[in-house]
Amino acid sequence: MLKVPSCSPACNAASIRERALDNQCGRLLPTSLPIRKRNAVVCASSSSSSLPSSDNAPVLTAEPNGWAGGSGRSWADRLRMGSLTADGLSYKEKFIVRCYEEVGGNHAQSVGFSTDGFATTPTMRKLHLIWVTARMHIEVYQYPAWGDAVEIETWCQSEGRIGTRRDWILKDYATGVVIGRATSKWVMMNEDTRRLQKVPDDVREEYIVHFPKEPRLAFPEENNGSLKKISKLEDPAQYSRLGLVPRRVDLDMNQHVNNVTYIGWVLESVPQEIMDTHELQTITLDYRQECQHDDVVDSLTSPEIVGDTPLSELHRRTGSAAEAAKNRTQFLHLLRLSLNGLEINRGRTEWRKKLAR
Repeated sequence: MLKVPSCSPACNAASIRERALDNQCGRLLPTSLPIRKRNAVVCASSSSSSLPSSDNAPVLTAEPNGWAGGSGRSWADRLRMGSLTADGLSYKEKFIVRCYEEVGGNHAQSVGFSTDGFATTPTMRKLHLIWVTARMHIEVYQYPAWGDAVEIETWCQSEGRIGTRRDWILKDYATGVVIGRATSKWVMMNEDTRRLQKVPDDVREEYIVHFPKEPRLAFPEENNGSLKKISKLEDPAQYSRLGLVPRRVDLDMNQHVNNVTYIGWVLESVPQEIMDTHELQTITLDYRQECQHDDVVDSLTSPEIVGDTPLSELHRRTGSAAEAAKNRTQFLHLLRLSLNGLEINRGRTEWRKKLAR
């Protein structure tokens, strides 16, 4: 039975924020979009959760459970800058560049799902069921600069009998231009047995009311990149980074590596000349097995064959990986356990040349 990492459509927002803080020194953030420094701008919000002015601010009392006295809304709700759309079937949030997956967590909380990081319904908690990531596909058309205001819309819908999917659309809030899209597939797992299972009818009835009435896809195009199969990378890989060890901030509350950590591990074995001259355009990841806190992981990368010529052959002819990558900027990736070689994750990345500044 296929096993995948333990993280939900909501994702573990606390873990993501800690990881982002740890990576704020200018490196490519595996937990969010890569960023370029620029003067920050103030983000406008259409949410009703903005803070009251000092003139008409109500008297608020501290409560042990974190709720703002008398209002029926928690401090987090009052500070959150997003809301459900008019039809209640998707969620929009506007903010200065942070992390798109956090919006998924806010969406789950807005419709009444649990705040435990797993977006579970009451029946799911009763049956010890959780959502786990099976596949993720992200495309970035334009990178926001540090401090840019971004609007992200996200929604969920059914995906077969054992799963669901969550899609995202990212827009530049100032212009309305779509700067990125993402989609992910999630399957249901028994938290105790770690085995996949079909979605019970009682659970389906709990969440289906929050789904669009008609199928809505972030990638509606036929034969789009999110559907493309990822071939397994075979040894010997051209590039590798061995002996990666999970840190505490990489773990979810079940002590399993969360899904965004894998992105960083994949990028660890990308050749430096590509990182220097290109920027990540597309990434697709298939999650195949859980990784726990005491596992040691190897990251392998090789150029993907495009047409009839692999990038490695072009590199041999030109003598420069950067020069060869002008026309061949696709890579296959494999994460595996160092101990026994079991496959954890396979991926594909596509890169484009950085624009001159």
